[in-house]
Amino acid sequence: MALVLIGALSLGIWLYLLLARGGFWRMRVAAAPSPGRRGAASVTVVVPARNEAAVVGRAMASLAAQQYAGEFRVVLVDDASEDGTADAARAAAPGVEVLTAGPLPAGWGGKMWAVSQGVAAADSEYLLLTDADIVHPPDSVASLVARAGEGGYDLVSYMVRLRCVTAAEQALIPAFVFFFFLLYPPEWIADPGRGMAGAAGGCMLIRREALERIGGIARIRGELIDDCALARAVKGSGGRVWLGLGDRVHSIREYGTFGEIGQMISRSAYTQLGYSPVVLLGTLLGLGITYLAPPLLTLALPQGAAKGMGALAWLIMTGTYWQAVRYYGRAWFWAPLLPLIAVFYLGATVHSAAMHYLGRGGMWKGRTAAS
Repeated sequence: MALVLIGALSLGIWLYLLLARGGFWRMRVAAAPSPGRRGAASVTVVVPARNEAAVVGRAMASLAAQQYAGEFRVVLVDDASEDGTADAARAAAPGVEVLTAGPLPAGWGGKMWAVSQGVAAADSEYLLLTDADIVHPPDSVASLVARAGEGGYDLVSYMVRLRCVTAAEQALIPAFVFFFFLLYPPEWIADPGRGMAGAAGGCMLIRREALERIGGIARIRGELIDDCALARAVKGSGGRVWLGLGDRVHSIREYGTFGEIGQMISRSAYTQLGYSPVVLLGTLLGLGITYLAPPLLTLALPQGAAKGMGALAWLIMTGTYWQAVRYYGRAWFWAPLLPLIAVFYLGATVHSAAMHYLGRGGMWKGRTAAS
């Protein structure tokens, strides 16, 4: 009886995710907006960068090549880099303005402090907050501004196409995007009648007026998951938010090993759970029922109701995840392996909690979020 209940619960979860979670799994690329009159709005691009010499040149060159009719500036804020990041940026895009981040004040995260200084140097209608590893197509800024104007959005964000070349990337990156959209369904984010809000920090265009309304970057100065915190603040103030796939906006950051991706996930996983041991235990139980129970029931049991429900749940899981696998151009056999991939993410979540209690939570680029 217990196995039947587990099978029924797992199947019920996957039916809900398939039918009632905003169609997060469809991985739809929104049609490009028409340029419209908003194409002339002024834009300042703010790029925080810390030890990004390997990638910042291509990112800056792509921003320098933007075909945009309005007033347009690019400001890179060098956050205590030790590898010549600023020189690499200037060499690739001589017109870029480079600022040096000042001493980090108490209560601020390093990235947000760098972003705040770039924002303070700007005087434009829109701010494009983008990372030093993001390469934009020539019409990226025009498209973002047009989408914001067309939909009346205060914050427009693209989940950029992440690099998916190494074995670790092929195994884990499609799932990263799948899980992100599961937590933050784009359809719900765009709905002003729902409280759901989220954004992807690699590429966010925000209206200056909306940013000032929430108190500026200082509102999220200590947030580890700063992009979603920004989206919540904007939507909570009455603003409109949009999140979608940025199919032509690419991250060129390489994750060569499973450990590197694990570190990226671990950095913020426990933060997502509110640093709560109770929520952590509930999450582990939920992940087990959702992702592990279906294949275990299918493969380990003889014929019966529990096996049948487990098999159907696994089939739905595979079908929904296949959309992300296909979006990234990966082979079909990755889709039914989502349970194994979920085990990796589960382990990274436990590691995140352990690092928090060891005083090393949020470790990234050799320092914690507040250092």
